[in-house]
Amino acid sequence: MRVHLGSDHAGLELKAHLATWLTDHGYEPVDHGPFVYDAVDDYPVFCLRAAEGVVADRAEGRDSLGVVIGGSGNGEQIAANKVVGCRAALAWSEETASLGREHNDANVVAVGGRMHSLDDMTRFVQVFLETPFSGDERHVRRIGMLSSYEETHVLPPLPASARRGDA
Repeated sequence: MRVHLGSDHAGLELKAHLATWLTDHGYEPVDHGPFVYDAVDDYPVFCLRAAEGVVADRAEGRDSLGVVIGGSGNGEQIAANKVVGCRAALAWSEETASLGREHNDANVVAVGGRMHSLDDMTRFVQVFLETPFSGDERHVRRIGMLSSYEETHVLPPLPASARRGDA
């Protein structure tokens, strides 16, 4: 499996560690940068490329996921989610890493390089990469709603139980 990586300066060290870890565990890392420390770099430059790499690979039928890394992972997740077809999940525990794949079929995981130990973050990435999407109908339906909105910008209809009596 190919794994696209992108970060900012706060994630540079973890990204380098993950590239080695991925290779050692049979993955094919693709590093979208940065490649040198720059305290004022801009994470969108690298995270958008990582997310685009995942989406392009999947469009070609290639098994591919991504990891974006920053100080908290929040901005990196937001950046990745701007790429049409990307579903990035922020992981701060093994459970959130697993649920991002299992329930949301996330294809990119965001982690915070300043939030956890190197071992914990590596484990979050491992869990994310090893967890399959459940394929459960309710999750497929919800992802379909998001994909439809992404393409059309038309909101899904409210269920009858959520409608106001005066609407």
